[in-house]
Parts: sequence; C-alpha cells; structure tokens
Amino acid sequence: MDVIQVENSLGLTVCKRQPLVIERGQGAFVWDGDGNQLLDFTSGWGVTCLGHAHPVMLSSLSAQAACIMQNPNSGFTYSPARARLLLELQQVLPDGLDRIYFANSGAEANDAALKFARKITGRQRVLAVHGSFHGRTLATLSVSGGASSSARFLPSVPGNDFVAVNDLAAMIDDDVAAVILEPIQGEGGVKAVSHEILRQLQQQCRAHGALLIIDEVQTGFCRTGAFFAISDTGVRPDIMTMGKGIAGGLPFAAIAMTQAVASAVQLGDHGGTYCGNPLMCAVAADVVGYLREHRVAEHVNVLGQIMLQDLQALQQTFSDLVSEVRGQGFMLALALGSDSWVWPLTDACAAQGVIVTPTKNAVVRLLPTLLLTESEWQLGLARIRAALLELRRQVADQAHCA
Repeated sequence: MDVIQVENSLGLTVCKRQPLVIERGQGAFVWDGDGNQLLDFTSGWGVTCLGHAHPVMLSSLSAQAACIMQNPNSGFTYSPARARLLLELQQVLPDGLDRIYFANSGAEANDAALKFARKITGRQRVLAVHGSFHGRTLATLSVSGGASSSARFLPSVPGNDFVAVNDLAAMIDDDVAAVILEPIQGEGGVKAVSHEILRQLQQQCRAHGALLIIDEVQTGFCRTGAFFAISDTGVRPDIMTMGKGIAGGLPFAAIAMTQAVASAVQLGDHGGTYCGNPLMCAVAADVVGYLREHRVAEHVNVLGQIMLQDLQALQQTFSDLVSEVRGQGFMLALALGSDSWVWPLTDACAAQGVIVTPTKNAVVRLLPTLLLTESEWQLGLARIRAALLELRRQVADQAHCA
C-alpha cells in the first residue's frame, strides 16, 4: 500500500505535509516506513509527554480496556477510573481549583470555559491577547490571534476584543465576562507573559467581577519545568483549562474551576458523549501519577536550562539565520530571520533525522518528550546544527541566483 498516495487521494488535506510515513515509536524516537530512525522533538504537538510506547501507557490501556472503555449513559453513572483521576489531579492542581470536568480536547475545554464565563457573569465581552491560540472550534477561533482567525468562518462569534498583553489589565471593566490567555503562547511563538502581568490581571478581574481563564493546554503537566506554568506565580485563576500531556497522547482534556464558579453551573449546562470516559481517565491517572511520583518537572527544569543555553550558543553561531531563542523547560523556540525559512529548516531537520514543529511568525518549536535524556538532546542538537548549515547553504544559493 502506498500510504502517501492513499492519504492524498482519499484524505481531506488541511495542512502542509512532510513526506514522512511514521510506522512506530519508542521513547524519544520514531521509525519511518523504510526503517530510518528519527528523533521526535514534537511529541505529537506536545501530547506524548512520556514518549512513545511507554510501559505505563501500554499497561494502563490494556488493563482498563479489559474492564470497560465507556460507561452506560456515560456521565450519568459513576466510574472508579474517573474518581482515581480526580484524586490524582487534586494533588497537583493550584490551590482553589477544586472542581473538575473532563473534555476531549483543549479546544473543547476552552470552548466550555468561554460558555461558562458568559453564562455565569451574564456578560458577553471576552478579552484575548494578540498572538494567542485557544483552539479551532468557532468560539475558540474567535479568541485566537485576531479577527483574521475566524474571518473565514462566518458568522463570527461576536463580543471578543484583542489586546496587546501589556495593555490587557487596563482594558478590564464591568462589561468584561472573562479574560483568556496562555501563560506562555504556543502557536504565537513561545512568548511568556510576565508574572507581574498575570498578577495584575487577577487583581483587575477580581475588582470588576470578570473571570480569569488560564489556558494551560500546552504548558501544563510539567512541560515548562513546573506542573503548571502558573504554579509559582501566585496567580489562582477562576478557570484553568488543560489538555495535551494530561493523558500521554490520548485525546483528553480537563477544565478546573473554583468552587464559586462551579456553584453557578447548573444541571444541563454542559455535557459530552466521551467526557470523562473510563479508558481516558485511567490512562490520565497513571500518566499524572508517573509525572508526580518521578518528579518529572524537576528533570525538565534542570535539563531545560541546559537545552536553552545550548540553543543560545547555537544562535550565536548562526546569528545570520536565528534571530532569537526563547523558551522554558521543554517548550523551546528558534525564531528565524524570515518566515520563508521555517519549512526549509523543518525539512532539513527531518533529512538529518530530527522532527521539529514549524510555527507561524518565523518560529520553529521544539517540544520533546519530558523523559528526554541529555545524550538524546545532544544528538538532536547536533542534527539541528547540521540542518542549519544546510539552510545557510540554501539561503546563500538563493542570494547568488538573485
């Protein structure tokens, strides 16, 4: 079977693809159809936090699938797996986020958070940040990046305003239902919001009765060197959304909220066929337990600092190509001098044996498994260096031809 031909002829293509057929993975590595080994520095958009085919994942999937995968009437009945996950999350969530609802994706979690905020406050206006990304549902597109994100999908959801992050606190007034933002932007290019701004936002939201929604879909579950990016900020949002790494690669997400918010949610306000199904809950409970018990956040924090320093040194060597290096923990970015270089560098990395994530605004992201070793990092770094040499050659050839 020609996999590429089948997908191109029968699948709906909505993104640019690399000519890679990935058949299997183990830890930080994957293998293509020809048996070539590649380092995966994407974690499948940041979801395979324990790497590929981790024993904890395989054991949990097998054990729970042998019991039950979906409850009768779903959320109408109770589940031991769901209860176990709730107890695990209770040990790692920021103080005050006492009530939890499960969803299938980060976009769905953010969509529900926006819905709850408007229902609870009785207000419509939501403030979001330029460069943000909260999902691809109609509601979350409307608070992602700017009006252009949802302009193609009419009618657009009204009531959303985009503000520069430094101006956000000053824009909060008594008409605002909620402020939604990522503590570190992902699709926006791995740009962190300062702790001081986060604290100002919390203060202003409290003063005006607006809800603060923190989107930890990409930053949560040890990705940044803490269990959550807001863990050490002193900020306690009204609602926090989570996804990606929560279940190690399965499609799963969660919404955590304060008791005050939860008390205003009524029967029938939300639901979903697969929300909190036993299979996903069982795996997520084991993944969260592993991250906590093995102190993975500490590993990410220590090695992440080494990785950032190595990339900064690489930037000095390739200052003609790389304008800046940004990041925290295992959420890192190479900001290039031109957006037109993103895909050539992505392809050059793949040719050298490392898969990276092309991103808008001239950025290539690195989101490796949280269990990455220093030797694996050094191997990947050498391959990225070789790819940058190839990009430099291509750029020089283009300049010569011009």
